[in-house]
Amino acid sequence: MQDAIVSIRNLSKTYAGGFQALKCVNLEIRRGEIIALLGPNGAGKTTLISTICGLVNPSEGQVLVDGFDIIKDFRKTRSLIGLVPQELTTDAFESVLSTVSFSRGLFGKAPDAGHIEKVLRDLTLWEKRNNKIITLSGGMKRRLLIAKAPSHEPRVLFLDEPSAGVDVELRKDMWALVRKLRDSGVTIILTTHYIEEAEEIADRIGIITRGELLLVEEKAELMRKLGKKQLLMDLQQPLARLPDTLAQYSLALSADGLQLIHTYDSQGAEADITTLLDDLRRDGIHFKDIRTTQSSLEEIFVKLVEESR
Repeated sequence: MQDAIVSIRNLSKTYAGGFQALKCVNLEIRRGEIIALLGPNGAGKTTLISTICGLVNPSEGQVLVDGFDIIKDFRKTRSLIGLVPQELTTDAFESVLSTVSFSRGLFGKAPDAGHIEKVLRDLTLWEKRNNKIITLSGGMKRRLLIAKAPSHEPRVLFLDEPSAGVDVELRKDMWALVRKLRDSGVTIILTTHYIEEAEEIADRIGIITRGELLLVEEKAELMRKLGKKQLLMDLQQPLARLPDTLAQYSLALSADGLQLIHTYDSQGAEADITTLLDDLRRDGIHFKDIRTTQSSLEEIFVKLVEESR
């Protein structure tokens, strides 16, 4: 892929007990995109992120970050990456400001008070900058964990289940920060099982289950190709059954006979729907309301995971 910042090639991971957490994963991640990896618990999302970040050694395959190999060029690739892990791991007696500043220094970056202040302000932590971590609420500790990752200005930022157990306000603050980082050129890889999170901020969606990457698609294209669309028609008079003249259409009649449901593909649907409505009128079937619905990303995800079993 042109201008891929992360290239994952035939990546597999088998642990000592024989459990295969990743199975020949291939993925090209574009510079400056937000890609969400969706999958149930145990699907391999955290193992994939941990391997790219150098925390887990791969059994097979290769990962390049901005052209550098994660094993041969470990220090270089690690300096390019920021990680927000699932677990809260911070020194309880450090202050907010010092722990975020220390994270920056760990990667050999010169002090930059302005950058640290901006990160803390974006996550509503600036007023708490002198507080010891032990005094923070759970939500504030999660904000701090998120703040540490961009402290050294990485080019690639991994967020591993960042919304797990956080409130709506923090989730929205985090989404706003992610968009700002993306707009500044940072590539974001997000693992989540919150479907609305992927639907809200991702450019592309990857679905992973049992260590295998089932697909990676542009979000809009995924929903266009796999999303089920329905035309719901509320009838003026109940129908006992569907007329034989409508058998060519994918129609269902509600139990009370007062609603017709037409399931269709969005491609070429306009002409199909126009013909259907004409045929309904010809058969003397009149409706008082008409509306459309589309499958959510959650429904698509559940369907794909079930089909892969």
